[in-house]
Amino acid sequence: MAEDIFKQFKEHSVAEFFKKNRQMLGFSGKVRSMTIIVHEYVTNSLDACEEAGILPEIFVQVEELNKETKDHYRITVKDNGPGIPKSHLGKALGQMLAGTKFHRYIQQRGQQGIGAAACTMYSYITTGQKTKAITCHRGKKLTADISIDFKGNKAVVEETSEEPTEETGLLVTAEFKDVRYERSNQGVYEYLRRTALANPHCTITLMDPNNEKSVFPRSVEVNPQKPFEIKPHPLGITTHDLLEFARVNENRKVSSFLQNAFSRVSAAKVDELRTICTEVDFDKDPHELSWEDAEKIVKSFAKVKWIAPAMDSLVPIGKERIETSFRNIFNPEIIVVTERSPRVYRGGIPFMVEAGIAYGGGLVAAEKKGEVMRFANRVPLLFDNSGCVISETIKSIEWNRYNMKNFEEEPVAVLVNLLSVHVPYTSAGKQAISNEEDVADEIKLAVMEAGRTIQRHLSGKRRAHEIATKRKVISRYINQLSSDLSDLAGTKNKKDLLARLEKIVDEKYSQEDLGEEKGEVATKDSAKVDEGEGEE
Repeated sequence: MAEDIFKQFKEHSVAEFFKKNRQMLGFSGKVRSMTIIVHEYVTNSLDACEEAGILPEIFVQVEELNKETKDHYRITVKDNGPGIPKSHLGKALGQMLAGTKFHRYIQQRGQQGIGAAACTMYSYITTGQKTKAITCHRGKKLTADISIDFKGNKAVVEETSEEPTEETGLLVTAEFKDVRYERSNQGVYEYLRRTALANPHCTITLMDPNNEKSVFPRSVEVNPQKPFEIKPHPLGITTHDLLEFARVNENRKVSSFLQNAFSRVSAAKVDELRTICTEVDFDKDPHELSWEDAEKIVKSFAKVKWIAPAMDSLVPIGKERIETSFRNIFNPEIIVVTERSPRVYRGGIPFMVEAGIAYGGGLVAAEKKGEVMRFANRVPLLFDNSGCVISETIKSIEWNRYNMKNFEEEPVAVLVNLLSVHVPYTSAGKQAISNEEDVADEIKLAVMEAGRTIQRHLSGKRRAHEIATKRKVISRYINQLSSDLSDLAGTKNKKDLLARLEKIVDEKYSQEDLGEEKGEVATKDSAKVDEGEGEE
């Protein structure tokens, strides 16, 4: 009977859901779980420091607590940020979907308000131990033990001490089981190395289980520009989005609602929308908009030429910083960095892509071949490689066109950083980006643009090698030829003949060099054609 079935009907909190589905937060596999924990704490520290205008200094310590099972560790992360106020400490570290990020249109590393609380959860369900937090905020040092009430999705905070201090910052330490430290391509060390590459303004120190200290010093003494909170862009807004915004707005007319709720909508743009969407009354109360009205307005958005989203909302790593980081870590033979203009995808969300390609040099010594370095808002993505739009797009590129016959065997590293106020991750684990068509197109164009410069460099290098080889081969015979010609002609001007032959060889290869330069100009012209076709 239906009544019997619904006797089992119950409500559950989001904390209970993720307790049973921890793999959705990235906690699957021992090495991955440890890296995810460090990732969540470090990204929170970076966001807090940058928002407070502080150059980040982050200390990470991993201690092995059971050398037999090798799956029980204590992880400590300390930063020099502003700390967390006492009233928000529990919610920040022990309550799911609570934070400063999910509801704001601003570029930040964290998004959902789950990460730090997920670490508290994972510690509690694998060891039964509480997370210890020490926050130094506005002259007070508060020490507390934090756990989670799963039924109510609430933090349980036990204060242990409070005292005055001149320090600022947050220290979090917790024990974890079902984790493992490895110095692999998906381990903590590699994660921090890539974090340092994309964030050259921070200093990161790692103390590993063997008490080996690794320091990634800052190479830039200035924080990146602060991103600004923005309004959604009309392009990409869905019918449901428009109605949701209309329901919570305080304007009395649809026209004023559109101008205040969205970016780049001026009075002139509203007048243009009126001429396109004549069936909708732009003077009526936005709360009275029907689904049909909203659908017509959204369709009219696509017929208007809009200004691109404000650049202030997106802060890239930057060409100079990427080049500096690549030189510090790899010291490659050549580095090419490209930066695309801002675009929007569904939901009116602005995004942009920057890409860098490093080739040769230190990559050969480090035995780095065909390395793809994925980032989202300057955060490394080490897992779920095959399901990420960055990986899929890079694989789809015809690298033969750029003088790299086998990409996976070439000494090349490709960096792609996607910036957005809301990155379209495939899951709450935030390790792969979904295949949004607009995002994929921008990634491809950015990488191809950098690839063309690499292609010209490799073509010139190969041609120079060919010329040098020819010169060397021919030069072997010049001395003998000048001697033979002198004997045949019955003269004794061997030195003069030798000088004239050397001059002929020099002129010959100077002409070939000139021909190569002309060929390079042709390559640039063809590159423009390729780029145009790509854009089209």
